[in-house]
Amino acid sequence: MAAPTASASLNASTYSPGDQMNLTVTYGDADTRALTVTIVVTDAQGNSSAPVRVAAVIDPLTVTVTDDSGRSWTRLSDNGAVAVYRAVA
Repeated sequence: MAAPTASASLNASTYSPGDQMNLTVTYGDADTRALTVTIVVTDAQGNSSAPVRVAAVIDPLTVTVTDDSGRSWTRLSDNGAVAVYRAVA
């Protein structure tokens, strides 16, 4: 079983009050697997729907950002591998 990985970086090394801080988190889990589920609905008379395919991810990782200063971090984007958050210094 592989351990999840994560790395984070800020867009600057120092901030002044009021500056926007962007935090980029790159993350992944080698054990997370994507799969396709195919669904067909059949009624009591034997009539069936067309197959519907749905992509799903088993055991996806989620990213939550908090800091000890009480700042509110807003998620700007998250594609399942890279998440970007913003707060004000």
